[in-house]
Amino acid sequence: MTRISWTEYFMQMSMLVATRSTCPRRQVGAVLVRDHRVIATGYNGSLTGQPHCLDVGCVIENGHCVRTIHAEMNALLQCARYGVATEGVEAYCTDMPCRSCARALVQAGIHRIFYQRGYDSPETLALARDGVLELICVSQ
Repeated sequence: MTRISWTEYFMQMSMLVATRSTCPRRQVGAVLVRDHRVIATGYNGSLTGQPHCLDVGCVIENGHCVRTIHAEMNALLQCARYGVATEGVEAYCTDMPCRSCARALVQAGIHRIFYQRGYDSPETLALARDGVLELICVSQ
């Protein structure tokens, strides 16, 4: 029997987390990990207590749904809510983060992001080119 790698394990976990998404346009999941232990997860969905895209439709601005909070942001906010430090944590995301999420992850002390699907975000790629962020594309 062969065990899957830690990277495969956490990437598969991010795909599972994404199945909780409430936006039909794109299901995204994020898993924050320290020392091979999950400290938080997040998926793209509406504010707590607010209607979900699945129920009332998306709110589109400039080609993006703004009803939801992104998966990476939800994971970071979970850490903030429960007092969990994020310095040196790794992020495993179904998708390469958008510029806002990439910036928030860096500001929270997360500089290594594994992702499976690409996303059109030149600023995120620039952060990687500048050495601020390590982006690792994982093919599944």
